[in-house]
Amino acid sequence: MAVAIQMIATCPGIYCGKTLLNGSSDGECGVCPRGERTNEEKFCTKCTESPELYDWLYLGFMAMLPLVLHWFFIEWYSGKKSSSALFQHITALLECSAAAIVTLLVNDPVGLLSIRSCRVKMLSDWYTMLYNPSPDYVTTLHCTQEAVFPLYTIVLIYYAFCLVFMMLLRPLLVKKIACGLGKSDRFKSIYAALYFFPILTVLQAVGGGLLYYAFPYIILVLSLITLAVYMSASEIQSFKNLIAKKKRLVVLFSHWLLHAYGIISISRLDKLEQDLPLLALVPGPALFYLLTAKFTEPNRILSEGGNGH
Repeated sequence: MAVAIQMIATCPGIYCGKTLLNGSSDGECGVCPRGERTNEEKFCTKCTESPELYDWLYLGFMAMLPLVLHWFFIEWYSGKKSSSALFQHITALLECSAAAIVTLLVNDPVGLLSIRSCRVKMLSDWYTMLYNPSPDYVTTLHCTQEAVFPLYTIVLIYYAFCLVFMMLLRPLLVKKIACGLGKSDRFKSIYAALYFFPILTVLQAVGGGLLYYAFPYIILVLSLITLAVYMSASEIQSFKNLIAKKKRLVVLFSHWLLHAYGIISISRLDKLEQDLPLLALVPGPALFYLLTAKFTEPNRILSEGGNGH
């Protein structure tokens, strides 16, 4: 009996005994309904807590992914002479914002811009389908259940609404204002979305738990790499080059926001007096690049090498 209880305890979605009106238990085992998870006594309890700051930051990260990809492909396919890029950027922002609002409204509690959630305790909470115990070594109790309600499914619902709003709004907008592009290029950013949305869906379905714990570091690493690549490709080697175009400042401030987002996600602001000063590190990578770019100029290195220095 002790072995059976230990097996069932490995799955956060299986209860052993429903609580009856008289306070007793019926002794049966099964999967908790959606929106509930087991407590320490292996009884199903309704998830009534509000998400923690880290949970909101994770949802914000997953919500930013399609928006950033939209902006990237819009910029990639619009071309330098196209005047439609700005309108498409704004439309993508409106699409994702509307999808986020609708997603919150349709989730429990319905009609409110808030959600109730279960606390994430460990990585295995995200992968309950891998913990199907067999208490009697004959019958398998299937454990598939959203123990991290609603962090797993709410992202998938959000991606579905993003796709719906994009298909409703973007084609009409692109057809009317993207006059600077050829007919074959007008809808390429939309075609790109039809590729990356399934990829994002699979990424959430398979790696949601891993992303939950790793996303702060992913944000920091990718934002540092993309900032360095952008400044190098744009040949920004001084503060004068940086402020020469407004677009460069927009890109810089956007990366600074991502840096700050990653730092806040890592620190979780548990101790404000210790964590807030870390935000002073946000401009550090850009300043380091500008101060050291002149020493890594390829032409200078080649000329010094040819002179024997």
